[in-house]
Amino acid sequence: MKQEDVDKIIAEALAESKNESKKKWHKGKSSDSIKTARKVLNWIFMIGFVAAIIIYFAMPDQKILFFSVGFGAVVLKLIEFYLRFMF
Repeated sequence: MKQEDVDKIIAEALAESKNESKKKWHKGKSSDSIKTARKVLNWIFMIGFVAAIIIYFAMPDQKILFFSVGFGAVVLKLIEFYLRFMF
């Protein structure tokens, strides 16, 4: 076998491998219902985040409420993050 043939075989194998890995990780466009759910979750997260900041400065003695609202907002963001990469 010539060196050119070997190089051609290697290049084809690399191109095929690259295409397969793209297909494996990229599932295509998500449905409209997933996009809508993500938008709603993002808006609720932003409102919760702003509410947590307001609670922190307006009621400094209410740490439990601040942490509850803040943790709730973070949980919503994690759900949105999951939807983004899984669907």
